[in-house]
Amino acid sequence: MSRYRFIAAECGHYPVRRLCQVLGVPASGYYAWQIGQQRAVNQQTPAWETALVKTFGVHQRRYGTRRLQVALRQNGHAVGRQRLRTAMRRRGLHALQPKAYTPRTTDSTHGLRCAPNRLLDQPKPTRANQVWVSDITYLPLANGNWAYLCAFQDAATKHVVGWHVGATMPEELVTTALQRAFFAQPPTPSLIVHSDRGGQYCGNAYRALLHRHGAVRSQSRRGECYDNAQAESLWSRLKTEVLELREWPVFTDLADAQASIADYFDYYNHDRLHSSIGYQTPYRAHQQSLQTTALNCPA
Repeated sequence: MSRYRFIAAECGHYPVRRLCQVLGVPASGYYAWQIGQQRAVNQQTPAWETALVKTFGVHQRRYGTRRLQVALRQNGHAVGRQRLRTAMRRRGLHALQPKAYTPRTTDSTHGLRCAPNRLLDQPKPTRANQVWVSDITYLPLANGNWAYLCAFQDAATKHVVGWHVGATMPEELVTTALQRAFFAQPPTPSLIVHSDRGGQYCGNAYRALLHRHGAVRSQSRRGECYDNAQAESLWSRLKTEVLELREWPVFTDLADAQASIADYFDYYNHDRLHSSIGYQTPYRAHQQSLQTTALNCPA
């Protein structure tokens, strides 16, 4: 206990000046300390900083200063990024940092016929259900095995429209995810569904499913890993915001992986602000796009 704190605790029993004299401190110093303590008590944490801490916790370190600034302004707190950085540094709040995107080339030596890349030289999609992109990734399990995740994402709105996690990755992994996507989002005419050159995207069942729904198959060019960059980018984000928050080997079993991925995509679609769509959530951007398309369609 400091001498000033001892004086404050004993001043009800002894005069302040006598206590200061015994402890060898000036009375003026004690009174200055007392005023500083009172100011500290009276100084409340700004409302925006309280909201910052709450928002940062709700999003589990997934928001940096850009998204935090937008989220706080949506709640009526106009605050600059530099003040956010200072407050976060003072409180020891550190956002997750996504690793640099490293594209990979899919093994396409399966001998099946691939579709051409129908997105080449085409303008970037601006409406929902014009283009979906898809890929498969691996999820580590505690027993040393892997689970496999396939997802379909709308290229314009970033909305993840369908996904499936399985213990193996046959063609059924892809068709199940696509069936879920079609159930959730009835496709528009000539919807392009783009993927890499993996064999799961070349099988008869997958091609027949696309044909039944009037969708068009598109695949990356051989050796051109950037042709499916958006789908790869989704995996980079997922692995930063899910895998890095958990202890290795991340998922206890297949059921844990399925539940965790479902929770994340629910968060990703409905709560996570996305910079490329004007800091909206993918679900909101998707619904607004559908509404705009419906209004612009002739009766």
